Amino acid sequence: MEVKNPTKPNNPQVLNFADTAVAFAHRTDQELKDAKILFGFINKPLLNKVGSVIGAFAVKWKLPFAERITMQTVYKQFVGGRTLLEVEDAAEKLNKLKVTCALDYGAEGKNDESAYNTTMTECIRAIEFASQHENVPIVTTKISGLASDDLLLNLSNGSALSAAEEKAYKAVAKRLDSLCHVAAERGVQLYIDAEESWIQPAIDKVVNNAMLRYNKGRAVVCSTYQLYRHDRYDALVAQHNICQSRGVILGAKLVRGAYMVKERARAKEKGYPSPINPTKEATDTEYNKAISYCLDHIETIDFVNASHNELSVQLMLAGMQERGIAKDHKHALFCQLYGMSDNVTFTLAAEGYRVAKYLPYGPVADVVPYLVRRAQENTSIAGEMGRELRLVIKELERRKSK
Repeated sequence: MEVKNPTKPNNPQVLNFADTAVAFAHRTDQELKDAKILFGFINKPLLNKVGSVIGAFAVKWKLPFAERITMQTVYKQFVGGRTLLEVEDAAEKLNKLKVTCALDYGAEGKNDESAYNTTMTECIRAIEFASQHENVPIVTTKISGLASDDLLLNLSNGSALSAAEEKAYKAVAKRLDSLCHVAAERGVQLYIDAEESWIQPAIDKVVNNAMLRYNKGRAVVCSTYQLYRHDRYDALVAQHNICQSRGVILGAKLVRGAYMVKERARAKEKGYPSPINPTKEATDTEYNKAISYCLDHIETIDFVNASHNELSVQLMLAGMQERGIAKDHKHALFCQLYGMSDNVTFTLAAEGYRVAKYLPYGPVADVVPYLVRRAQENTSIAGEMGRELRLVIKELERRKSK
């Protein structure tokens, strides 16, 4: 069933996401006060940039109190815990609120064979953990955690590989296949994150091959489409057509994207056209087209709307209603980051929709690069931190007036 305008909801208020009593029912007054301070800091770009650099330096070099301060601020807000045991507590709290988890080992920034094998091993441990916890149906990972950036770049450029690179490429494919094999056996979904455009072709190659092998009957492997790129909607449709021709389910995570500033800077420096849409409106159009396409093919696409954008969430809600798609359809999932957009997450859960929190975990020092990137990316999304801050203040004032 087609909608007349696939980029705007026919009914822009399918659900009310402004009810902070629902959004923050699980938060104590002190937790909200802490969040108010943190979001206020992140909402100031200069302070955020300087603080992120200093914080990362302090933790890396184990300066006095650095880890404790990080633990009590940004880590507590955005990370599920240092270990799977600690994640279990966070997952159980979410389970009571009818929210599932997409588990991610958040360590980044390491580039050697030993680190790649460590990442693979940790990911397998996460899959095993997920298989034992009904509330954790998804594990996510990055191909750059399993392969060197240089190798991914050469593969993406179509460069001739040396004998050593051929060996390294086979090792990457084997690592990913091991993860997919365990996920398929354990009944867990494996989400593969999208990354920078200059290494994405290599990622697409190995992930799409894995999808064709493992997504028979259900989507074990899910690729990620960054719709702030002007070519990703077409890539989504093309891969869906390939999957249909092979009789497999397309697994798709839809995101707007996280590397906009870096992408535009590199394109300018190297003199090639930017892969990023020229305006936010163009990105919104591409994103919402992708939602509508997935809803139109809901039986052959298992997808997640991984967005904090309320209009895109409302679009999907309206589209599901118009097409008669059940709230708990196994191929339709919403997802937001842990510690953000609780007004969206818990309102959806309360209404019976399938919704998950993206839940990173890992040692403080290893997860700091993720946290720095998270903070810096969010400041590039106009209004997102301001919205979080306004909602927290609104709830604190509501509680105070009771």
